[in-house]
Amino acid sequence: MAKDTFLNRKITLNLKGELLDLSRPCVMGILNLTPDSFYGTSRISSIDQALERAETCLTEGATFIDIGAYSSRPGADEVSTDEELARIIPAVAAISKRFPEAWLSIDTFRAKVAKESIEAGAHLINDISGGELDEQMFETVAALKVPYILMHMQGTPQTMQQDPVYHNIGLDVVDYFENKINTLKNMGINDIILDPGFGFAKTITHNYELLNHLQNLDIFGLPLLVGFSRKSMIYKFLGITPETALNGTTVLNTLALQKGVSILRVHDVKAALECIALVEKVHEQ
Repeated sequence: MAKDTFLNRKITLNLKGELLDLSRPCVMGILNLTPDSFYGTSRISSIDQALERAETCLTEGATFIDIGAYSSRPGADEVSTDEELARIIPAVAAISKRFPEAWLSIDTFRAKVAKESIEAGAHLINDISGGELDEQMFETVAALKVPYILMHMQGTPQTMQQDPVYHNIGLDVVDYFENKINTLKNMGINDIILDPGFGFAKTITHNYELLNHLQNLDIFGLPLLVGFSRKSMIYKFLGITPETALNGTTVLNTLALQKGVSILRVHDVKAALECIALVEKVHEQ
């Protein structure tokens, strides 16, 4: 958020020919087309519910809506490609038709789902696996010419929390991103957003250590996205539940904004935008 510190960071995204300005932090609202997401309130099972959720996000001021049809919570059940497509494509088509002004992000690690979702009306790809779970993902994103959210994770959603180990998590994540970014740029993919992957293949201690050293990622000069919303790094540490973890989410979002994050991925759009407004007000003084 401290503008003088992040002057060299890329602040635009090319979304199908339109430039989106990220010089002011923005919010990505979560839309889960899954029966087993960790936060029960976020589960959506029909097109009507998806449209209602999209409208709520947009009315509250979300810049992006992140649509996912495969729960990435630790130990999540496997979902076939056909099932993921059956959940996601009708929703993307309906939302893009009802709300043509909405920027739609697709939360998937599968190239086929990415391709068909973009063709159905979506605008960018949010890949929790950084291309590790589908070797065609980078090639597909390059061909689609859409922005790509590159997240850090080890293993799969089914295995990622089985004793994750790092030599130095801050430096290990930097090394991971350095290799991936070089590969992506060599393929002509320049609209890259980095997501450190809070809650993915990380213990509670790893998560807070990574947040404390988030500024390590400034060296890449790319927009940063964080997703703390109601996660176990909050509710398990505080001994509460996802349903009561909004306050903790807001605290971590505030810390991330102060470290220059561009996008907050959240369940609670209004609260996140209030957080952005207050942090901005402090930095005006």
